[in-house]
Amino acid sequence: MGNHLMSLCSSILRNMESCILGKQDEIERLLIAVMAGGHVLLEDVPGTGKTQLVKALARSIGGEFRRIQCNPDLLPTDITGVSIYHPKQEEFIFRPGPVMSNVLLADEINRATTKTQSALLEAMEEGHVTVDGNTYKLPEPFILLATQNPIEFEGTYLLPEAQLDRFMMKLSLGYPTEIDEYRMILNGGKGHPSDAVEQVATMEDIRLIREQVLEVHMDDAVASYLVQIVRGTREHGGVLIGASPRAAIALSKAAKASAYLQERSFVTPDDVKKLAAHVLSHRLLLHTEARMNGLKPSDIVASVLERTKVPVRLER
Repeated sequence: MGNHLMSLCSSILRNMESCILGKQDEIERLLIAVMAGGHVLLEDVPGTGKTQLVKALARSIGGEFRRIQCNPDLLPTDITGVSIYHPKQEEFIFRPGPVMSNVLLADEINRATTKTQSALLEAMEEGHVTVDGNTYKLPEPFILLATQNPIEFEGTYLLPEAQLDRFMMKLSLGYPTEIDEYRMILNGGKGHPSDAVEQVATMEDIRLIREQVLEVHMDDAVASYLVQIVRGTREHGGVLIGASPRAAIALSKAAKASAYLQERSFVTPDDVKKLAAHVLSHRLLLHTEARMNGLKPSDIVASVLERTKVPVRLER
């Protein structure tokens, strides 16, 4: 494993932590998803620092950053781009949309209609978009970070299950502690925190880190533990649709990225356990009765983790 690249991950982490106070765990999970090649859904009330966090990430890794402000009038072509006919050249010219970037922030994604939300599916999974029958490859790496307001907010739409399944993690920043909010007030009025963030890595570094993350070793016992957790969500009585095989792959990649961030060359059960709720919960669809009884997807994952036996390494 490259020590230089591992130290870069720590530098990116410190950069982002300097931008959003008191949210080390949430920032670490976001970086883990980026290292693992995943996309992230950030759900929270407005004003908790989601946009600043994404900007800090983009500046840290030197990626081209674009932002889409989603609303009900947003069209799919506003995201992917459009082909325009030029009479002089007698041909259609493709004008790329904001999706042609390294770090794309889809702000308040659940204010867009489901048709527009679905326009991002191909980009998220395949790394390209199709416009008027022509396929255009996205820059590499491509990272989609979407924010959404809680579903009960007025003017929001539910994200399609197929799209939720393509987000590696769903995270929430939450409100800051009293002391962190006090520090924010003292530092207020000095511009956006992300503006002071300096670049410490490149897109090529991120690509190489992702390659090395895939090389992190996962023991058969740990892989079996992971599979039992994923299958356990499907067998739970309160679940209508459990975690998919895509979810199992996402959890394995995230666990490897977690180990890499800790400068380990192997995955432990703790890597799987600490990320399971963030990777699996948003993919679960509960029975109506379970929801009416106040059961949440995170409760399901916690229950599955509690009854799944953790593999123990025996010393010889």
